[in-house]
Amino acid sequence: MIQKSRKTKETDITLTLNLQGTGQSTISTKVGFLDHMLESFAKHALIDLEIMCDGDVHIDDHHSVEDIGIVLGQALREAIYPIEKVERFGNATIVMDEAAVSCDLDLSNRPFLVYEVNVAGKVGEFDAELSEEFFRAVIFNAGITAHIIMQRGKNKHHIVEAAFKSFAVALRRALSPNERAGVPSTKGVL
Repeated sequence: MIQKSRKTKETDITLTLNLQGTGQSTISTKVGFLDHMLESFAKHALIDLEIMCDGDVHIDDHHSVEDIGIVLGQALREAIYPIEKVERFGNATIVMDEAAVSCDLDLSNRPFLVYEVNVAGKVGEFDAELSEEFFRAVIFNAGITAHIIMQRGKNKHHIVEAAFKSFAVALRRALSPNERAGVPSTKGVL
């Protein structure tokens, strides 16, 4: 169980993460669509996740979305590394009606993000392009290499949700136990 917090002039965040969970979550960020995405992420990654955020959403959602990504990434890094006896690599393509988004990732301890998800405008009150800011914050703070690529889609809600779900399933698969893997690197360390 990992607990993290972050308090700035813009946000006050507390987070609890259990990688060996069952997909239970309690999320309250004051950003409704992000709450929905984080609940979906926890469910499909099979992690237990609690996030509370009091942010300056009266300005906009950017600070809350990015800072939550930072804290989640920090918690993932602490929970994952040092890494051993897991698959290390994971991938998933998730479809939601007309949308399909793929995520390929490597628990490399070397952060890199390729994000080719073309969404602009709003999903309800949520600025859809903030999804990229969220993933960048998570990936760079977690030390994960991830390629999140939209294959097709028209409905912004479906596209963004498929991105969150594909990341969740790819992460779950990368964390799958593999006793024979030892430290899953020819370097002997990650």
